[in-house]
Amino acid sequence: MQGKNPLTTMTTAVAIVLACGVAAGAHPHVFAEAQLDVSIDGAHRVSFLRHVWRFDDVFSSTVLMEFDTNSDLVLDEKELDSVAATIKSSLAEHNYFQLVMSNGKDVAMIPPARLVARYDNDQLVVLFETQPKGPLDLSGKIAIGVYDPTFYTAIDFTSDDKIAVTDLPRKCQRAVVRPDPNDVIAQNQGTLTDAFFNDPTGTDLGKIFATRLELTCTAR
Repeated sequence: MQGKNPLTTMTTAVAIVLACGVAAGAHPHVFAEAQLDVSIDGAHRVSFLRHVWRFDDVFSSTVLMEFDTNSDLVLDEKELDSVAATIKSSLAEHNYFQLVMSNGKDVAMIPPARLVARYDNDQLVVLFETQPKGPLDLSGKIAIGVYDPTFYTAIDFTSDDKIAVTDLPRKCQRAVVRPDPNDVIAQNQGTLTDAFFNDPTGTDLGKIFATRLELTCTAR
């Protein structure tokens, strides 16, 4: 396996699933459907982000096998707490795969106080909330999304309505941007080398590929 995937630190068994058939670090091997709720407060600031990720069957079944300590083919509350704690710790160094930018600059986010794991219809579901460290005013362009900087995990929104905004003021326009991969590759050919994708610290290019919510707001 090339590169470092934050989720592979869960267990050796999970790492094997992620590494199976890896030809290049740029290919995702874990897939998840995302839902994102953005809450706006009365001062027209981003209050918090609520993330829900539903993982693919293969990864979910591997987590079940690894964390089912009593071998009853069910993840009980204690086992799910162990899953959640492991994922939370693993994702911390990657800002929980969050993309939050204000007028082209990264926004610092407070780590989630708690991450919750559930097992629903044979799929692992992860839920957590974060909030900006400082006031995030709706001014100019705000971009919010999710991405894995190591390119091992593909987390995306199956439809635009999976990104919801509560109490968006009239001064703001909402758009879901889905970049064309071919255009992104063409525009960044000079940097897309094997060494680039195999950087264990991840890359910023994922921000360009990521589906994101863009809020464009005028002055009050």
